[in-house]
Amino acid sequence: MDTPRIALVAITKHGAAQVAALARQLPQAEILISERFSPAIDGAENRVKTYQGPFRNQIADLFLDYDQIVFFVSLGAVVRLIAPFLKSKDEDPGVIVIDDAGQYVIPVLSGHVGGANACAEMLAERMGAQAVLTTASDVGKTIPVDILGRELGWKVEAPKINITRVSAHVVNEEPVAFVQEAGSPDWWTRSTPLPENIHLFERFEDVDLDRFKAILWVTERDIEPALWQQLDEKLVVYRP
Repeated sequence: MDTPRIALVAITKHGAAQVAALARQLPQAEILISERFSPAIDGAENRVKTYQGPFRNQIADLFLDYDQIVFFVSLGAVVRLIAPFLKSKDEDPGVIVIDDAGQYVIPVLSGHVGGANACAEMLAERMGAQAVLTTASDVGKTIPVDILGRELGWKVEAPKINITRVSAHVVNEEPVAFVQEAGSPDWWTRSTPLPENIHLFERFEDVDLDRFKAILWVTERDIEPALWQQLDEKLVVYRP
């Protein structure tokens, strides 16, 4: 996977100090800072951009130019600033907020698909801070249906409504069949055990379809339209 383009953004004196400290550990990240506080980051190896005038005028370019935007700005202010630019979780960058004291790292937008949750955990580790995750599958240490196997190159194949419905079954601890007929067996990357509601199978034909609320199927087979229709909103397929 390509290295994510990360922006560290500060508009206050304390935020600038936090950016300066974090930037030393992330030389590949770029910095956007109010010109007024730019002396705080003198000597940084990072690429630095400064701005004058209203900060809201910077948001459009941030959304276009970066994969992860890390704001040392209050959460409420960030929500109001980014609201006019939101499109969808498939298009929006990851947005992360860090408090002025550097204690909490909060993914606000595109936690899964946009990678903000993973980025927040990385930042928290480097800062000695706490990542505040609210995505159900991360909090519950279960399967992230929408991005499962992404680091292995797997591609998800299913209507969006299927992903939504199946994700709900997973996080609500309902019976889910995981059928793996292809791909790497090293797809479970969490340190915790696989949840008990996830049942493993090597062949689709071995699954009692009436027993399970959802089917996660890693396969190279062609799926007939009749089978998609039969399983309605219960099926998500992954292509290695």
